[in-house]
Amino acid sequence: MTDTFQFNLKATSDGARLGEITMPRGTIRTPAFMPVGTVGTVKAMYLDQVRDTGADIILGNTYHLMLRPGAERVARLGGLHKLIRWEHPILTDSGGFQVMSLSGLRKLDEKGVTFKSHVDGSLHHMSPERSIEIQGLLGSDIQMQLDECVALPAEPKEIERAMELSLRWAERCRVAFGEQPGKAMFGIVQGGDQPALRIRSAEGLKQLDLKGYAVGGLAVGEPQDVMLRMLETTLPVLPTEKPRYLMGVGTPDDILKSVARGIDMFDCVMPTRSGRHGLAFTRRGRVNIRNARHAEDMRPLDEESSCPAARDYSRAYLHHLIRSDEALGGMLLSWNNLHYYQDLMKGIRQSIAEGRFADFFAETQDAWAKGDIDPV
Repeated sequence: MTDTFQFNLKATSDGARLGEITMPRGTIRTPAFMPVGTVGTVKAMYLDQVRDTGADIILGNTYHLMLRPGAERVARLGGLHKLIRWEHPILTDSGGFQVMSLSGLRKLDEKGVTFKSHVDGSLHHMSPERSIEIQGLLGSDIQMQLDECVALPAEPKEIERAMELSLRWAERCRVAFGEQPGKAMFGIVQGGDQPALRIRSAEGLKQLDLKGYAVGGLAVGEPQDVMLRMLETTLPVLPTEKPRYLMGVGTPDDILKSVARGIDMFDCVMPTRSGRHGLAFTRRGRVNIRNARHAEDMRPLDEESSCPAARDYSRAYLHHLIRSDEALGGMLLSWNNLHYYQDLMKGIRQSIAEGRFADFFAETQDAWAKGDIDPV
């Protein structure tokens, strides 16, 4: 525990970085995966379970929490940590992704974004200053700048316009954030699939001397090879002594390859969303529990897992629950998936500490390639 926000880079191995963020609410071991709790809940999971999987930090969303239950209400109730019973660090996404995903419901200009609520149609204006204010009312430990995220593919001029706007908004967010001991504001590198724009964005943000830097706009429809090339372009520009967060990514393969390029933090809805739809992530790769081959298979998903959802419930039962649209099916598979993601991060961290990340990378990929156990 510490009264300040600090990042300690402890070791490197084959491009991967082992680190530790310390702040008043706890320690975040990096590389870290942050389960997504968009509206104050990691879907289909108890937060005690989320913690027990190995999560040091979760993510909330400024836009959604602004609408329901409302930032001012959350503040009156003692803040988001108290409301949801999670006393560990929380990072809040600024709402910039919704600028893109809800493009049919918003108007954007230099001042900020005017949203039409997807809940009730009411109008809301979010400026960079208001985004930081909301995150402060929520009590967020790591606050993200408001940015404009452009879906790919897009025209270079449009990508450049959004990148420059995001840079100007970052400066306003930095002023609005001020000095908050023990907390941090991260900037977000934009620039789409244009290397020169990524570099300009990273260099501009670096001048603000922020506590951390995120890479945004790389989970918006581009192929994996584009994402990796943009990371290879961007990361050398960012300070080595600050944490690096790749937003909205991704699959276990995305995470492994991004860690190899120097990313420290990740978030994605994939483990919980996939679990609710019958897809399990395991050390043998993906398992679609909806498939008929599992209907009479009394073996577990993974007999070697320390997660009860993977070890103690039969594939036949999980198949039945998912095919019957029972809530318990999504709960068990979400539990399995978050546990697997955190086990993956634990293995990554251990391999970096031991100086054998390249071996871990190859072993993990080989295990995925072998595929699931044979049908009964």
